[in-house]
Amino acid sequence: MGDLLVVGSKVKEAVKGAGCNMAGNFPEALSGTVGGLVSKACERAKANGRKTVRPEDL
Repeated sequence: MGDLLVVGSKVKEAVKGAGCNMAGNFPEALSGTVGGLVSKACERAKANGRKTVRPEDL
């Protein structure tokens, strides 16, 4: 897999804060989901004639 789009230690901290444990491969899976969201947001921005991705593109 490529570079992670999430900070593993921050993800672990958030998971622990919710009272759960984290599997070692969870950050990679989350990063894949985030990458998909970024791609879709970019597609939406382009479809609206923009190069700038905005929160509403999510």
